[in-house]
Amino acid sequence: MDFMKQALILARRASAHGDVPIGAVIVHDGKIIARGENRVQQRRNPTLHAEIVAINRACKKLGQKFLDECDIYVSLEPCAMCATAISFARIRHIYFAATDEKGGGITANARIFETDRHLWRPMITQIPQYAAESAQMLRDFFKARRNK
Repeated sequence: MDFMKQALILARRASAHGDVPIGAVIVHDGKIIARGENRVQQRRNPTLHAEIVAINRACKKLGQKFLDECDIYVSLEPCAMCATAISFARIRHIYFAATDEKGGGITANARIFETDRHLWRPMITQIPQYAAESAQMLRDFFKARRNK
């Protein structure tokens, strides 16, 4: 299964209900155990980013607070809040499609994993073949929002 494609499907779903199009899936033993899309606007809660939604669902599914045998696939580079939550959840590997020059917490701005203060550092991999699709979805979303 193409896990990043699944994250992009969730991003489209987020956009359909008025949220920024970002999706995330968490994988354990080669299977998706949790999915999440942004729900900030839908639920009027600034913490309900796709990654947080997926982490909450994965912890509930596995009945544990640490997800150290899990990987997360996200359509956009996680922000500082989400990257820190991923670290706290001890997720093994972050895969993301597009970088986020304005709000990214890994390659841009906060660069939270470049400090020695994180107890858990996941492996990080960008999957560039999905970057253009994810970035275009975001550009289209914000263009439509500006035109309203």
